[in-house]
Amino acid sequence: MKETLTIVKVGGAVVEDPEQLAALLDNFSAISGKKLLVHGGGRRATKIAAQLGIESHMIGGRRVTDAEMLSVVTMVYGGLVNKNIVAKLQAKGINALGLTGADMDVIRSHKRPLKKVHMDDGTEQMVDFGFVGDVDSADGNRLAQLIDSGIVPVVAPLTHDGAGNILNTNADTMASTVAKALADKYDVTLIFSFEKQGVLSNPDDDNSVIPVITRESYNKYVEDGVISGGMMPKIENSLEAVEAGVKRVIITLATKIDGKHGTVIN
Repeated sequence: MKETLTIVKVGGAVVEDPEQLAALLDNFSAISGKKLLVHGGGRRATKIAAQLGIESHMIGGRRVTDAEMLSVVTMVYGGLVNKNIVAKLQAKGINALGLTGADMDVIRSHKRPLKKVHMDDGTEQMVDFGFVGDVDSADGNRLAQLIDSGIVPVVAPLTHDGAGNILNTNADTMASTVAKALADKYDVTLIFSFEKQGVLSNPDDDNSVIPVITRESYNKYVEDGVISGGMMPKIENSLEAVEAGVKRVIITLATKIDGKHGTVIN
């Protein structure tokens, strides 16, 4: 029988708010058994980039990463945010280790080619996302070695291409990739935590949580405009994880990562 593994992904809005982050890390620390944390940090990166006079560009919920922005996200994700979380977990008795996809060659990717993107106005446009990485492979064996030795990995959303280049990779994709790579070794529950109760049918009503989303219902929600923007890649990654053998995927509030709340993806 496989051991259980809980993977929690925490978004940039929670990372940016000290109170929300503290509550999330309290709840994460209380999870029994083996666990792993994947974090974002996009809002912090946007804020620091603005302080440096670097403009941020988002298309379809994804960050466009030019050379200047790559330097910012590398510093913010791999340094500031990652080590802040590691230090706070150590203070709670969690033996955390911060790493990116480049560390131990855990996750390799390639620079995203020109990609057709559905714009908010209904049109399609070819977009160059710059130094953004689309995942090629993940080494679940090396992550499992850390996990089985009692270490809690804290993964920043950066990968590498094997040729010396760091690439910015969507944090939801990182979480889904890690979950899929470990699904044959553990019974994996993947929890996407953020500032809402779950996936909402009405963005102005925090109680309008959609309890269950399937591939079929997701396509209908997108067609009807109920789900759009940054929520789309989150659900797409969730569906791919389930289809690849991840036991459960849940999208929920950062303070409710006990697996009993939010939107279940299956």
